[in-house]
Amino acid sequence: MRRSTALIKFSGFFLISVVFFYLGKHFSDGSALQLVFFSSHQNPQPQTPPYSSAVALSPNINTTVDVTPLINNIVSSQASTNQQQTSSSASPPPPPTPPALQRMGVIDEDGRMTEDFEVGEYDPESVENLGRGNESVRDGNRSNGVRVRVRVEKFPKCGDSMREYIPCLDNEEAIKKLNSTEKGEKFERHCPEKGNELNCVIPAPEGYKTPIPWPRSRDEVWFSNVPHARLAEDKGGQNWITVYKDKFKFPGGGTQFIHGADEYLNQIEKMIPEIGFGRHTRVALDVGCGVASFGAYLLSRNVITLSVAPKDVHENQIQFALERGVPAMVAAFATRRLLYPSQAFDFIHCSRCRINWTRDDGILLLEVNRMLRAGGYFAWAAQPVYKHEAVLEEQWEEMVNLTNRLCWTLVKKEGYIAIWQKPLNNSCYLKREEGVKPPLCEPDDDPDRVWYVDLKACISRLPEEGYGSNVTYWPERLQNPPDRLQTIQIDAYISRTELFIAESRYWKEIIDGYIRILRWNTLNLRNVLDMRAGFGGFAAALAENHLDCWVLNVVPVSGPNTLPVIYDRGLIGVMHDWCEPFDTYPRTYDLIHAAGLFSIERKRCNITTIMLEMDRILRPGGRVYIRESLSIVEELEEIGRAVGWHVSLRDPSQGPHASYRILACDKPFTRD
Repeated sequence: MRRSTALIKFSGFFLISVVFFYLGKHFSDGSALQLVFFSSHQNPQPQTPPYSSAVALSPNINTTVDVTPLINNIVSSQASTNQQQTSSSASPPPPPTPPALQRMGVIDEDGRMTEDFEVGEYDPESVENLGRGNESVRDGNRSNGVRVRVRVEKFPKCGDSMREYIPCLDNEEAIKKLNSTEKGEKFERHCPEKGNELNCVIPAPEGYKTPIPWPRSRDEVWFSNVPHARLAEDKGGQNWITVYKDKFKFPGGGTQFIHGADEYLNQIEKMIPEIGFGRHTRVALDVGCGVASFGAYLLSRNVITLSVAPKDVHENQIQFALERGVPAMVAAFATRRLLYPSQAFDFIHCSRCRINWTRDDGILLLEVNRMLRAGGYFAWAAQPVYKHEAVLEEQWEEMVNLTNRLCWTLVKKEGYIAIWQKPLNNSCYLKREEGVKPPLCEPDDDPDRVWYVDLKACISRLPEEGYGSNVTYWPERLQNPPDRLQTIQIDAYISRTELFIAESRYWKEIIDGYIRILRWNTLNLRNVLDMRAGFGGFAAALAENHLDCWVLNVVPVSGPNTLPVIYDRGLIGVMHDWCEPFDTYPRTYDLIHAAGLFSIERKRCNITTIMLEMDRILRPGGRVYIRESLSIVEELEEIGRAVGWHVSLRDPSQGPHASYRILACDKPFTRD
């Protein structure tokens, strides 16, 4: 029985083998999926031997492929010898030897680590300037696990003569080269040339103290923080400013309102109740502001006023305004547009601002008209309004004539104040007689383009859709998406309104976290700068959390111009290029915020120069918060140390695996 079983198994195995043999022969004869065999040498065409019909022939029998480049030099040499022995006729030359491999990293062609590598092409000038003036170590990009370490020297202190240095306004060499200064050109921006940028840290005055907190600072500041008594000497009789012991005192008066700013504001509201400070009128501009008492007292009425004045003979009026905690910038009506958008301000005020509004076909008042919101008010308090002298009466007639041609309506003239209102649309302009000057600007003139744009003696057209004139009342306008949002030129897959709402929610969550975890509500914040403001969501979140501070929203020229939206929300801001210095005094801001700025500007600017500029305008004891990508944040951390800040890296709310970090910096009162 056992033998029968074994025999059956053997027979079955034999039968299966025969079947597979014939199947293999069948597919070998007829299938197109046949193997191609490679030879390490090339054969001449061989004579065809008498093959049996029972053997399947490969179609590649007369084809050889040279694989010499794929193997090492020894096999290549042997293949060449075999080729000479087997060839009876000339064969084609072998392909050229491939060029030597250039290794562009630290891994060779076999995937092994090696120290034999080349760095490839580079810019010698970039390498030469990479660590100029630095000492502490800067860790660069960590991508692919590689850390690039660059030397960063600690920056020295500047001389005491630079304590109030504003680079683009104190460039005496450039000012001396101006062809003319009769129109105020010397008060405009003339930035240092490349290579002459600030390369040191600005020292504070001797005896500098922590600023007096708001609202006390509205009425008094430390003398040692702005140690210049000339303004008090020149304006002491006009109730502007006085010196009392170790402090400057601000009684709240001005040249045209010696009885106090509060009484002056009450008079304006009685003259025109429709102005509605704090509801209808939210954003104001004070031209030639002095020490900014007008804007300081409007803050208590929920009006945020940007106070501007040139760095003139009195020099420090804007510095006093900022030390008081009032929004202010150094700016001049001269030959270029101011850095604010069209229809920015609900109310523009000039009290003895020493500006000839009617010169050059009214080109300076036309700039006021560009920035004044449709339906907004312009208040002029000056001698031509109320004095009956021949020269002054002539100036008044010129002003009335010009404002009529601008289609402004003289709403009220009382005492020494005259107030005009701008029209809501273009209908009045279009009804003027042909040839009346100033003409309307060309339709392609963009009234929101302001960076180094010359003034134009023409009337900026108002949008046909009514954009700008139809903003809601404060505080509702802070979170209502304005109509001008639709004019912003951005690339987006979702609507601008959705982006606006999303940005507002994003910053609200972040500021809520800052208050909860970092206790921002306990910080003595007053003057705040947002270096890349977007739609102003950061400032809006601070306002909604009732932090007693104001924010200057900066819109970089490298991105979309969102400034009109910021002003429509009831906030203030300015256009700026961070490749150049900012127009403010040293020690202006308590807090500087930058989100995603350096990742963009590093392609255009020297980021070390930007951080030195931040240090210039940051007060001793001030703070910097930078939200940046991993690719650059460690470099910023080391630059911050070289500047002399105390720095720390923090994880965002998403945790340590987020694609960005928060760099928190403190500027100490004293630096070695």
